[in-house]
Amino acid sequence: MDTNLALVLVLAPFLGFLINVFFGKSLGKTVSGAIGTLSVVVSFAVTIYFFLQINQTQQPISISLFEWIQISNFKVDLGFLLDQLSLLWLLFVTGIGSLIHLYSISYMHDDEKMHQFFAYLNLFVFFMITLVVGSNLLVLFIGWEGVGLCSYLLIGFWYKNQEYNDAAKKAFIMNRIGDLGLLVGIFIIGSMFSSLDYATIKTAIASATDLNVPLLSLAAFCLFIGACGKSAQIPLYTWLPDAMAGPTPVSALIHAATMVTAGIFMITRLNFVFDLTPDVQSLIAIIGAITSLVAATIGLVQNDIKKVLAYSTVSQLGLMFLALGLGAYEVAVFHVITHAFFKACLFLGSGSVIHALHGEQDMRKMGGLRKAMPVTFITMLVSSLAISGVPLFSGFFSKDEILLTAFHHNIPLYVVASVASIMTAFYMFRLMFLTFFKDFRGTEHQKSHLHESPALITFPLIVLAILATFGGLISLPGNSWLNTYLAPLFTKVAGEAHHLGTTEYTLMGVAVIGGLVGIFIAYLKYIKQNNVPGEDESITGVTKVLYNKYYVDEAYDYVFVRSINGLSKFFRDYVETSISALVFGLGKVTNEISYQGRKLQSGSIGLYLFAFVLGLCAIVSYIFLAQ
Repeated sequence: MDTNLALVLVLAPFLGFLINVFFGKSLGKTVSGAIGTLSVVVSFAVTIYFFLQINQTQQPISISLFEWIQISNFKVDLGFLLDQLSLLWLLFVTGIGSLIHLYSISYMHDDEKMHQFFAYLNLFVFFMITLVVGSNLLVLFIGWEGVGLCSYLLIGFWYKNQEYNDAAKKAFIMNRIGDLGLLVGIFIIGSMFSSLDYATIKTAIASATDLNVPLLSLAAFCLFIGACGKSAQIPLYTWLPDAMAGPTPVSALIHAATMVTAGIFMITRLNFVFDLTPDVQSLIAIIGAITSLVAATIGLVQNDIKKVLAYSTVSQLGLMFLALGLGAYEVAVFHVITHAFFKACLFLGSGSVIHALHGEQDMRKMGGLRKAMPVTFITMLVSSLAISGVPLFSGFFSKDEILLTAFHHNIPLYVVASVASIMTAFYMFRLMFLTFFKDFRGTEHQKSHLHESPALITFPLIVLAILATFGGLISLPGNSWLNTYLAPLFTKVAGEAHHLGTTEYTLMGVAVIGGLVGIFIAYLKYIKQNNVPGEDESITGVTKVLYNKYYVDEAYDYVFVRSINGLSKFFRDYVETSISALVFGLGKVTNEISYQGRKLQSGSIGLYLFAFVLGLCAIVSYIFLAQ
């Protein structure tokens, strides 16, 4: 029964994909959307069943469908692993995925290719489920590449806009760079242990007496490169803000529930590998902290509402990687969960705003929307309080856990993370004040048509806002259900450093005050002073550097894109020309010889007889001379 239910869990979204691909257009938009949504809801229902079972028995469910690869002593099965980590991930992948699908029925209703959009969404969820439930690295890799493909399809869904196509290609190519690292890491792991199965690798490491730690460190480093690409860490983070080109439900799906969490999932799943590579762990923590701060500084001055949220996602992912690098896997998972709640709500809320303003995304042309859109306003306010770390919302608990962990392990990284957190509070309430407060700054046409979004849009917002409010209760300091639930997965004791004392309460107070200071500065600037960012041409100094994202894209373009294009032009203009000249030259010589040979074929019988006689004489002469 477990095998059959597991297949339903994995294949339900794929069935929705097939139905929408082959019959979606004829079924109609609403039916197409309903089928796409229902297929993910089925997966969510099966996930709840397995979750309740595992929570009671504490015994993981391992399912081997068939032997996939057998080469000498190397063996890989096509199998599923349903344990505490995979089911926890599936709960928000399928749960939030269901809400995003429901939201999309209304949001995408006017799009002529709505059935195709739902097909891509279903395929996205199918590959993410495959990534999460795989019992080995090869099945994970299938899902890993699948979500990369679907991100390309969804980011570039409105392909008639060339900028959107460019953003899709950028996401695809930058992820291929990271995926090469992942693939090399998988090869090294496979060569070391003759297996890619998680349980087999863990057992081999635990029983090994002569483990090649340097080679294992290289494997961990390569795996981390893959995580940097998928989860948008320095230097492979620039694709994520451009992913805003896709429809807003895509942004919510990629940024909150699925693709960007894959790197955190993979490192957490292989915690027994990373625990033995402290140098790589230190690198992960440093990269995470720097990414968090860099992305936060860029988010301070962005004016596109979705770009602010995009850089916020990069920054929050940096905090999760900081926790991973410090060995606090359960803390990283906690923030993944709460982040999924409030970030999905924020993205879908921004989509509600964009929907009401007929596609407008520039916050400088918004303002005063809280009265016209009360549900969107309240839900986004709740989620902004959560991400800012205001008590007693979910982000307060998960972000404070990361800061506490950093303080106990590395004070400089704690300072960096704290500064990034203060900036988070500032730019999130900058977004709220510019979007919902003061007077409306858009056109009269937009003002006359301002309205709250339909129920299919506001209902997911309300559910996510509730989760963003109370989601932190799953891991209260000193009494963490989450830590206890995840404890069997880790070699180290979960939550060992988080008992509350004077130091911890002081740090919590500092974090809260820092967040409130960030909010207060935003209030002074955008409410009291009624400051509205100027046009792009008027931006100067440090603000211009931040607004242009430290010119990292331009640097990448100059160093990599232009150099590769220059090399391509060299091969096209010189190497290819030379090869073509040689090939076509040989052809011309052959044609010329053939042309001259054709002249002998004149059709004159007398000439042929003369040639025959000459030939006969030559043969006879050769025979006599040879004797």
